[in-house]
Amino acid sequence: MPGLPGKRSSPDSNPNPSTRIVRPLTVGTASIDLDECIERLYRKELLADSVIEAICAKAKELLMKESNVVHIAAPVTVVGDIHGQFFDMIEIFKIGGFCPNTNYLFLGDYVDRGLFSVETISLLVCLKLRYPQRVHLIRGNHESRGVTQSYGFYTECARKYGNANVWHYFTDMFDFLTLSVVINDQIFCVHGGLSPSIHSIDQIKIIDRFREIPHEGPMADLVWSDPDTERDEFSLSPRGAGYTFGAQVVRKFLEVNSMSHILRAHQLCQEGYQVLYDDRLSTVWSAPNYCYRCGNLASVLEVSDTGERYFNIFDAAPENDIHRGEQQAQQNKDGQSPVIDYFL
Repeated sequence: MPGLPGKRSSPDSNPNPSTRIVRPLTVGTASIDLDECIERLYRKELLADSVIEAICAKAKELLMKESNVVHIAAPVTVVGDIHGQFFDMIEIFKIGGFCPNTNYLFLGDYVDRGLFSVETISLLVCLKLRYPQRVHLIRGNHESRGVTQSYGFYTECARKYGNANVWHYFTDMFDFLTLSVVINDQIFCVHGGLSPSIHSIDQIKIIDRFREIPHEGPMADLVWSDPDTERDEFSLSPRGAGYTFGAQVVRKFLEVNSMSHILRAHQLCQEGYQVLYDDRLSTVWSAPNYCYRCGNLASVLEVSDTGERYFNIFDAAPENDIHRGEQQAQQNKDGQSPVIDYFL
């Protein structure tokens, strides 16, 4: 059963809780100190474009070895959409614990909309490289070239680095992110939802994921689809990609795959989370006060080693207050619509 909303706690506010001897990350003839990169990123400092190129290259080597369905064991803290809200991501670590003290599963949509997509995805990639068995990254619909060209990430990369090279490094790396994770063989985790083309998770395992997200088909459905309480079966999505799906679809999928729950992100929840279909599906949303104006709460979902689920609710980080005007001004300058497109 889902837990009640949690109160803020600080398990360990130190991002580097112990002294470690670390083998440097080697790319070609160059060596990169991942711990130094992580420390700089916690301070919201940009990494050099050559370092970004190197960490993306190493991330592709690591991610290539992962299946389209990654099996992990709890305990794990699950994080929904972040959308470049860097200070709120740091708030998540303050609440849930810094790596490697806490295992994390991120459900995608790391970039676009917020002011600090570059810093956000840079930190997540470095954490994945540093703690590959403790940090897991799923691909969301915004981890694509087409969407990021329209919703902020491309423009942010060009503005902060003077060219689009960093955008190319990251979007090439996005093609290697896994599509789903299964926790304790019971909880199916995906960014968006289900597909009429997929009945068994074995069908997910054979998808060719190493490419741009297509406009249609099972790969697109996994990152674009949404639950709909007014329907039982599949229906075309008003987003223009993916499907909506109802209670009967969820029941069938869980029964066929001998699972108990579906966990996904992708949709803004004013209270930070939503539980549907007699506790068979949950949505977790982790970007509080989305776009610095929506006024919503956010959550992370803590899954215990026995599979119990507990939503930890949090509000926007106080550091965001100084960036409200900057967000609006930058959106206007970049040509982004001032009206939030909730579908994306």
